[in-house]
Amino acid sequence: MNKFGVVLAACAGVALSMTVGASLASAAGGTITGTVKYDGTAPPPRKVEVTKDKDVCALHPHFEEDLLVGSGGGIANAVVIVKGAKGDMKPGEVKFDQKGCDYVPHVLAFEAGSTVDIINSDGILHNIHTYSTKNPAFNMAQPKFKKVIQRKIDQPEVFKVSCDAHGWMHAWWFATDTPYFAVTDDNGNYSIAGVPPGNYEVEVWQEKLGTEDQKVDVKDGATATTNFSMKPKG
Repeated sequence: MNKFGVVLAACAGVALSMTVGASLASAAGGTITGTVKYDGTAPPPRKVEVTKDKDVCALHPHFEEDLLVGSGGGIANAVVIVKGAKGDMKPGEVKFDQKGCDYVPHVLAFEAGSTVDIINSDGILHNIHTYSTKNPAFNMAQPKFKKVIQRKIDQPEVFKVSCDAHGWMHAWWFATDTPYFAVTDDNGNYSIAGVPPGNYEVEVWQEKLGTEDQKVDVKDGATATTNFSMKPKG
């Protein structure tokens, strides 16, 4: 091959590489990021009394977790979901632990069709009581010899979970109908990557404050910032 042919081949290779790169970038979609904050001064979480199994449960103080607000006003454990965003659902196994007589995590979000591994790390008798309606509710004891119990959650739904043996233990399961969701961290931050381009409603859910919606325009390879401010209803 002469020098001109080598140059042509090299240019073709660069063009092919650029085309493949563009396709990959397009397939990657965009990112939605932001912070969920409390509007005003949040009340401090109330301490709860440990009344049972104190040798295990009273090793650390317990507080209500229905509204946890960081020093910068960010709300933890809020679920942000891109409503109507279609993508490949990949249900799997997610872990829900009973550790120190707390539910970990307090809010468990996952794709509908996933299996929840309910773990008893405490080695005492716990109880799992779900208040679901679209999915079959269950109320079952988990003694220490049942280290893990599995339950599949097929339908999208948000529902409460509690322990009848330890009345302060409450949590929420959030089964989604889209793979595009996130749970805010301790500072109220979230990030959802790989969202297909388009116009969407982004919804935030918080167990005590309800829901808020915002519209967002997602573009390939770009980041859209969507912040929320929440306060008690009424």
